Amino acid sequence: MEVYYIIYLFIFGTIFGSFYNVVGSRLAHGESIVSPGSHCTNCKHPLGALELIPVLSFFLQRGKCKWCGTKLSIYYPFSELLTGVCFALSYIVFGFTKEFIIALVFVSFLIMIVSSDIEDMIIPDELIFIGSILIFLLRFFSYGIQDALWYTLQGVFAFFFMWGLKLFGDRLFQKESMGGGDIKLLFFFGLTLGFPYAILSIFLGSFIGLPISLLFQYKKTNIIPFGPYLCAGAVILLFLNIPFLELVDLITMV
Repeated sequence: MEVYYIIYLFIFGTIFGSFYNVVGSRLAHGESIVSPGSHCTNCKHPLGALELIPVLSFFLQRGKCKWCGTKLSIYYPFSELLTGVCFALSYIVFGFTKEFIIALVFVSFLIMIVSSDIEDMIIPDELIFIGSILIFLLRFFSYGIQDALWYTLQGVFAFFFMWGLKLFGDRLFQKESMGGGDIKLLFFFGLTLGFPYAILSIFLGSFIGLPISLLFQYKKTNIIPFGPYLCAGAVILLFLNIPFLELVDLITMV
């Protein structure tokens, strides 16, 4: 039965991942997420049912719009697959528990945030605000007001830590070292994962992003969105599900 749960969650994850792409992309451009319906961003032609199948439609169309021939980003099927994997992992790691729901909400908003940051290097405040409200409410109804307020405080600590890191980076490099969205993102991490893991996600994200940033230049500029790497670090820490002190011991052993 557990295998069926994993399969169902993976399928539902890919479907939701397709929607999350739309939300992230449209918010990045200040567009409505309700209307118009799904369409080619180049020729504006409405997409048919076969063009909306998560992952498969990309390959059925050979990575192009069948109406105007515009190449589609490989990120779309990748993020759909990634969302499916994250949904399945949420069940594998947490089972049908309160933490399972928190994990689903967390990874869902991170997928939307990454889509927006990659699309236009913007982390919409709406996503962080709504995601934070939902996580707070989940903690409140699952564990009580003390837990919700304690994690909120840890989110505040993470926010100010990242803000201080930005000020240091600005002074060191004599230019803006990171965007405001990255700083607000740390509040979301702290609220969900706790302060220690939120801070660890910075270093893990930097470790993941450094070799990639050295190999590629984003849109032929020197500006590379840091949000996706931060989110990658946070998701890894979420699914490791290891108590912080044990995780520190493992890192020091390595």
